[in-house]
Amino acid sequence: MASTSDIRNGLCIRYNHDIYKIIEFLHVKPGKGPAFVRTKLKSVTTGKVIDNTFSAGHKIDDVRVETHKFQYLYPEGDQFHFMNVEDYNQITLNKSSIDNPGLLKEGELVTVIINSEDEMPLSVEMPASVILEVTATEPGVKGNTATNATKPATVETGATIMVPLFINEGDKVKIETAKGTYKERVKD
Repeated sequence: MASTSDIRNGLCIRYNHDIYKIIEFLHVKPGKGPAFVRTKLKSVTTGKVIDNTFSAGHKIDDVRVETHKFQYLYPEGDQFHFMNVEDYNQITLNKSSIDNPGLLKEGELVTVIINSEDEMPLSVEMPASVILEVTATEPGVKGNTATNATKPATVETGATIMVPLFINEGDKVKIETAKGTYKERVKD
């Protein structure tokens, strides 16, 4: 058993007969009344995100987890196949357990969180950013550069992101996986 002081991003807890991963939290100490922790929880089974508030000192049932490095192999419908880089065992995970599956490139290394009690994979943690090639985008029009002007671009995984006007087809861009947003252009 843990308490609200142990809450941190990535912690897996048992709540309402399901396992949730904490994706955001904020300790709040109002001027009047008791302190509390406002959290955003993501279900590792359904992918549904809920908001919840725990009063300070509330006991939470944490789940012991292990992390392992896996390589992404290929998609098959809503199933994604991964291979453990240490023992080469393969696992299949549902699309809902991956935070931003559209940015997952074949061969990418990810961290898979596994429940220690029953060896079931819970969720996939993507790297902080990925580098992908732009496969399709409209050419930027010269002189059409108002502040922070963006255009849609399709990257090699099929995902569509908003990029600045100077990005062209064939450019490699760094994308922040947590938000799915353009970060910078990468030179070869």
